[in-house]
Amino acid sequence: MHSTTSALPLAGDARREAPISGLEIAMFLVLLASYALNAMDRQIFPLIAADVRREFGFGLADTGLLSTIFTLGMAVAGVPTGYLLARLSRKTVLQIGIAIFSLGTLLTAYSHGFADMIAYRAATGIGEAMQLTVVIAIAASHFARYRATAVGAINFSFGIGAIVGPLLGGHLIGTERDWRLPLVVFGVAGFAAMALIALTVGRRMTENVAAADTRADQRGAERMWNRNTVLLTAMSVIGGLCIYGYLGMYPTFLREHLHYTPADTGRVMSIFGFGVFASIFGGWLGDRFHPKLVLSLSFAGTGLLGFLLFSGPTGIWVQSALSFAWGLVVSGVLYVNLAGYHIKAVRASLTNRATGVFVTTLYGAGAFAGYIIGAIAARLGWGSAGLLQITLLAAVGVVLTALLRTDRMSLPARKP
Repeated sequence: MHSTTSALPLAGDARREAPISGLEIAMFLVLLASYALNAMDRQIFPLIAADVRREFGFGLADTGLLSTIFTLGMAVAGVPTGYLLARLSRKTVLQIGIAIFSLGTLLTAYSHGFADMIAYRAATGIGEAMQLTVVIAIAASHFARYRATAVGAINFSFGIGAIVGPLLGGHLIGTERDWRLPLVVFGVAGFAAMALIALTVGRRMTENVAAADTRADQRGAERMWNRNTVLLTAMSVIGGLCIYGYLGMYPTFLREHLHYTPADTGRVMSIFGFGVFASIFGGWLGDRFHPKLVLSLSFAGTGLLGFLLFSGPTGIWVQSALSFAWGLVVSGVLYVNLAGYHIKAVRASLTNRATGVFVTTLYGAGAFAGYIIGAIAARLGWGSAGLLQITLLAAVGVVLTALLRTDRMSLPARKP
């Protein structure tokens, strides 16, 4: 969920006049494969959370926090990433990011308790955010003429990882009966990806910087402190609590409450990844239709799905269909357009700051989403947890959407 936050024009980019070569496409595919591995890694811990909880005796709330704390690392990664990019090459920062999340994944398998495990999990988020930031920057600058297609490919690769990760992880757990094995496999794979990038991806791909690509504003706030940004920030907090309430603890719900096997849980979670493929279409909806319509329907769909997932039919086919719908509505439409409307709420000169507000608030809230929904489930049951954290919060999102002043949002200048 999570690749569209920076899918926007970046300062210093420009349109390349030279045609894209097959070698350049091949190098970009290597970067996409490394990001798909990132997505696989992100999906593994929720799958094994029930086994970790059983071995260490963690409570539901603590297990939920472990499942989603990586988003706190993603929320704070912007500062160190910016610092490193100002001093090192993109390729170096990319490799550092992959090394951090791969090492964090490996160390999680050898944790001694809650304290060191939560530190390793938070570190993986920092590494993952660093990698994503650099891949987006490379795509937006190197393929400036085809920016939407390049960013769409990044979203697509995340969907592939979200599908393959749970399937492979569930298979590994089922084969060896060891929750540590998937962590070791994906951690080692990360270091292999670093070697592949070092050998095959050249500086011509990673360090390309072009002249500025201008965009004129017709509307948009001149300051970050404005009505629309405040409302969208509140919606992003709600989005983070809903999205990562599902991603962090839904696999535990399937395994502990519905008694699904690890393999079946992996299959259901992999279906979610297919919904992520709709992110390009979701972005088109946000550009084509009125923001209030897109956001209100997205929040309404989120609330309905949250209720059905935790209180509806329990069969694997129904749960798979609901997970697909969740990926389609929540990751494919709501997430994408929350990011997009943050940008449209302000002038182009504030694009980077608006993106930072979105990332910090959504992922910051997501860091504690698993803990909160786990605590509610432990006290009141899973049905109440889904109702309170997802359905009711989504209803608040619908109300906030109605308060937006869309006449004050910026629009790209239309070309003759």
